[in-house]
Amino acid sequence: MNAIYILWLRELKRYSRSRSRMIGSLGQPILFLFALGFGLGPVFQRAGQGNYFQFLGPGVIAMSILFTAIFGGIQVIWDKQFGFLKETLVAPVPRWQIMLGKTFGGATIAVLQGVVVLILATIFGFRPELGLLVLALTFMLLIALFFTGLGISIASVLADINGFQIIMNFLVQPVFFLSGALFPLNNLPKVISNITAVDPLTYGVDGIRGTLTGASHFGLAIDITVLLILVMIILTIGATLFSRIEA
Repeated sequence: MNAIYILWLRELKRYSRSRSRMIGSLGQPILFLFALGFGLGPVFQRAGQGNYFQFLGPGVIAMSILFTAIFGGIQVIWDKQFGFLKETLVAPVPRWQIMLGKTFGGATIAVLQGVVVLILATIFGFRPELGLLVLALTFMLLIALFFTGLGISIASVLADINGFQIIMNFLVQPVFFLSGALFPLNNLPKVISNITAVDPLTYGVDGIRGTLTGASHFGLAIDITVLLILVMIILTIGATLFSRIEA
């Protein structure tokens, strides 16, 4: 277990050195908060749906975690290309521990990014209910673990960073836009409703929204149960694929 802790610290230190990446990753959430939160707010309110900024806040928090977490897989491909991963793989520790260490490190970074966006959203006008803040952080962690694990799983079977980016762009955009982060899940067409029901991020957005605003579509018990199952599945798959990487 020491290997997991060491790799977790290594991932945190590596990210902390890249200030431009930290600052740059805040640009998209801030743009969504301003452009959509204030731009579509009057339309949303006239439709009888209430305060759109209050509705959008949890979705943007989940978005920032999603993008930060899943692109952690790029680091695995970089390590492959420059030989750093080989040095790690030859260490006398099980590879599943290496995979978990990288996943926990990337997930921690993603959660911290989500917390920063939560603070910024609060400054801009989002008013979270703090009674279930710990549970909200739990949902943020589960989202981060799942998508970091997914990114590393995909990166484990790829050698080209361009291929990873193409797959991620093809995957991430639908996952985000169909998660209910930007629109209510009530009264959707059946096809869209079925797609949102199988989108992992849907349950994360709903969980964060339910804990921070009190408005949950599925219920917090269902949200956290689904996410826990998905995290266990993706970590198992990721550990299996990572163990097959040629040293």
